[in-house]
Amino acid sequence: MIESAVLWLLKILAAPAVGLTSVFLIAFVSATLLPLGSEPAVFAVVKANPAMFWPAILVATLGNTLGGAVDYWIGYRAKVAFAKERKSRWFHWLARYGSKTMLLSWVPGIGDPLCTLAGWLHLPFWPSVGYMAIGKFGRYIFMTATLLYVPDGWWKALGDMTSRWF
Repeated sequence: MIESAVLWLLKILAAPAVGLTSVFLIAFVSATLLPLGSEPAVFAVVKANPAMFWPAILVATLGNTLGGAVDYWIGYRAKVAFAKERKSRWFHWLARYGSKTMLLSWVPGIGDPLCTLAGWLHLPFWPSVGYMAIGKFGRYIFMTATLLYVPDGWWKALGDMTSRWF
């Protein structure tokens, strides 16, 4: 049942009519602790319409930053769940460097937990969100610009190859 719900959601979000809405929702959800990447959605919108480069980057940054803020508030309210983290090096590192560590919120695998731990440590909210936004904005610019330089023939070959697998 969950698989069919996920497939339905992905089908809705892939509709061309929703464009930036899809980018926002995917970026928001991918900033939570769920394993989902938003860069392919941003790239797809920009590849389909190059004039959407900056709107897609800004919408993705907003969605991903708001998702990071949700992680922050989850951590803020979840001290008991993270009580064992007090002994970890992450706890001490975050406590030492403060909100600036949110510049690393873009890093896959550690960025979202960092946002959650920042809330748990009660790091200042607005500086944390500001640094999250800077890090995520940089990631989207870098990833989208890099993917745009990959030749179209390569994407077609990749699509042909993966269609044989599925």
